[in-house]
Amino acid sequence: MISVEKLKVEFNAEALFSDVSYVVNEKDKIALVGSNGAGKSTMLKIIAGIQKPTSGRVSVPKDTTIGYLPQVMKLADERTVMEEVKLAFSTLFELKDSLERMGLEMADRTDYESDSYHQLIERFSLANEQFLMIGGTNYQGEIEKTLLGLGFERSDFDRPTKEFSGGWRMRIELAKILLQRPDVLLLDEPTNHLDIESIEWLENFLTTQANAVILVSHDRAFINRVTERTIEISCGQIYDYRVKYDEFIKLRKERREQQLRAYENQQKQIQETEAFIDRFRYQASKAIQVQSRIKQLEKIDRIEIDEMDTATLRLKFPPASRSGDFPLICEDVKKTYGNHLIFKGVNFTINRGDKVAFVGKNGAGKSTLIKCIMNEITFEGNLKVGHNVEFGYFAQNQAQLLDENCTVFDTIDRVAVGDVRLRIRDILGAFMFGGEASDKKVQVLSGGERSRLAMIKLLLEPVNFLILDEPTNHLDMRSKDVLKEAINDFEGTVIIVSHDRDFLDGLVTKVYEFGNQKVVEHLGGIYEFLDKKRIDNLNELQRVEEQKDTKSVNDEEFVSQTKLDYEAQKKHNRKVRSLERDVEKLEEEMELLSKKIVELERKMASPEGASDVTLFVEYDKLKQVYQQKEKEWELVFIELSELKEL
Repeated sequence: MISVEKLKVEFNAEALFSDVSYVVNEKDKIALVGSNGAGKSTMLKIIAGIQKPTSGRVSVPKDTTIGYLPQVMKLADERTVMEEVKLAFSTLFELKDSLERMGLEMADRTDYESDSYHQLIERFSLANEQFLMIGGTNYQGEIEKTLLGLGFERSDFDRPTKEFSGGWRMRIELAKILLQRPDVLLLDEPTNHLDIESIEWLENFLTTQANAVILVSHDRAFINRVTERTIEISCGQIYDYRVKYDEFIKLRKERREQQLRAYENQQKQIQETEAFIDRFRYQASKAIQVQSRIKQLEKIDRIEIDEMDTATLRLKFPPASRSGDFPLICEDVKKTYGNHLIFKGVNFTINRGDKVAFVGKNGAGKSTLIKCIMNEITFEGNLKVGHNVEFGYFAQNQAQLLDENCTVFDTIDRVAVGDVRLRIRDILGAFMFGGEASDKKVQVLSGGERSRLAMIKLLLEPVNFLILDEPTNHLDMRSKDVLKEAINDFEGTVIIVSHDRDFLDGLVTKVYEFGNQKVVEHLGGIYEFLDKKRIDNLNELQRVEEQKDTKSVNDEEFVSQTKLDYEAQKKHNRKVRSLERDVEKLEEEMELLSKKIVELERKMASPEGASDVTLFVEYDKLKQVYQQKEKEWELVFIELSELKEL
């Protein structure tokens, strides 16, 4: 279907990959894997026709359609969710208009025996057949089914897309692409903003309804269930395996061992040749042999070893004091925002050493309960934190608390103690800060990089109760393995909010399910919980079918209820938009201040600036203003996050 031939891509005169060739066949389900920066996203962009390679070509048949979901996209802000998703059916609507025009023409004409009239009927029949084949009569149902499967509520359908966060806007774009039913789907990290139920729905769609799929994902369970073929980009080459990801891992290990043996043999040969050259370089009787060996060295095709698998690195949390037997007890905890109830009657006890997961749809209150535990927001009921509990808390906004003037290395060096100080570079490499990246200043890091750095910092702090809110969002598979191993070895208590089933598997022994304004405890691991929920979901589906049967009778009641909710929803949406504008404005101001601070640092480092007192005074003022803006941003961001939970 798609042929990739001798592809080469260069950045700054360095080859990202070269001489890459492979074929994507009809119905292929391919996982595209490799370390961060190997070129996975670049490969998808080239296949999608968005980026041109340095050389080589991608051959796509004319009638082959491609759907591409990037990690970041921009939607138009003037349409509702339903209007935006309907764009997926633009071809269908054009066909419908054409059918209507032909129908009117047939109704007006009376030359029933003419050739042109028969040709018109034939065109109408062909167009109508095509219209029916692409779902012309049930597209509305397909849209609703897809949006509901991706986690939207019916009340969301008529909301403007600009009211949604980046993660929900990604779901809108994903819905459009899936509804177009392209011949080839290119998906770049599609599960990043999906909850467990939405991920399972997408898995089912891709395995049962999609054609060819090329998928980049750090969700191991997801790619294992969806894909049957694994293509790895490594050291500028590709390795094509006709197996699932787990089987690929075993084969890659064998390949690397073979590479290592070949590399060691070659290095031995090179050393012996170089030793011969050095020994006889100045002996005239050996001149011919020396020149021959020099030419041999020049002709050797040097063997490269695949990137080291840093998952073998083991991290261990530093020793911490022992907490009480019951680090956390919730008694009738309730949280509301105005008249909106998030949850009530939350009762559970977490014992010392428990490792538990908080799961549920986005907005069900998982992060809200964590904020209650951390005493960041008010709540009703009784929440007891046990004796001698020392919290280690990871949330996305923790990354904003890092010292911007420190380098990545210095940030970790400040908290590392004992023998771990000798392994800081290895630890940073395991979390994708290898090489020069460890010398970057925090202020130039992206949001994802800051989150990873905050995670490493937490791993090296002595705590006895870990609370991790979506810890794997910006980690690749190897980094997740390092983190999972460290948490498994951790002797304290852990709460994890995550949609990553593979990460939770074997890690947690209890699952707390958030939904319907309740928190329900399930004993067992994540897959035991999911197996149980699949049975529950069948009952839910039965209830949905029964509700559909009575829907025609209750339409008026439904509309009435929608109107009652509408005004409250509008007020909520206005507040969200206002806070989003405040966040955006503060981020722009902070970015401008940051640039001014960096420029002053450059001047102060010069011989002339070092003695200029006014520069230092201005620098202190700017730093104070920046810190104040940062505090304002944090308060607004927390308020916005809480509102978006609703």
